[in-house]
Amino acid sequence: MKEKEIERLNILKEFETNLYKTGIKYIAGIDEAGRGPLAGPVVVGIAIMKPESFIEGINDSKKISEKKREMLYDTITEEAVDWAVGIIDQNEIDKINILNATKKALHMAIDNLKVKPDRILVDALEHIDTCGIPYTSIIKGDAKIYSISAASIIAKVTRDRIMQEYDEIYPQYGFTNHKGYGTAKHIQAIKQYGPCPLHRKTFIKNFI
Repeated sequence: MKEKEIERLNILKEFETNLYKTGIKYIAGIDEAGRGPLAGPVVVGIAIMKPESFIEGINDSKKISEKKREMLYDTITEEAVDWAVGIIDQNEIDKINILNATKKALHMAIDNLKVKPDRILVDALEHIDTCGIPYTSIIKGDAKIYSISAASIIAKVTRDRIMQEYDEIYPQYGFTNHKGYGTAKHIQAIKQYGPCPLHRKTFIKNFI
């Protein structure tokens, strides 16, 4: 591993390293994927990484190529003390809005863990139900905190795989390419074919 990458990872792990020094054993990072798309679920990922974990290339999922994310996903899920996801579909998003759906998916992800963390670090979200576990909300945490970066990759890869499966059912929308986000081609497809059951009705009302 190059010296520059070692330095970057040490900076990414600094906040957690200081928490471990206080006697905390398990730190969980949380991040979501899919708040902005016009179609599909919102997915929250949670990862409890070992204190000594040092995975080359780990970063905010948005800064990594799809191929690299897939590789890192495998390494993260193999190495993690524990990890889980929470998934809320488009129908629930329409009913309770995307913020509440994200918070519900977060609670679900925590509940799906087998190992209970001592502290949770979450990307930006506040006023959340963390099952009584103390949490810290960190703006742009997916680019600043090691375990949140890991969670962001879990969430993104999980959601991308779901959208690729849906692409086989609804090929006319091109979900494999844009994953449900509002690209020009996606919006054009909605106008041409109308919405499918995967679309968030509250997100596409300006296009139909």
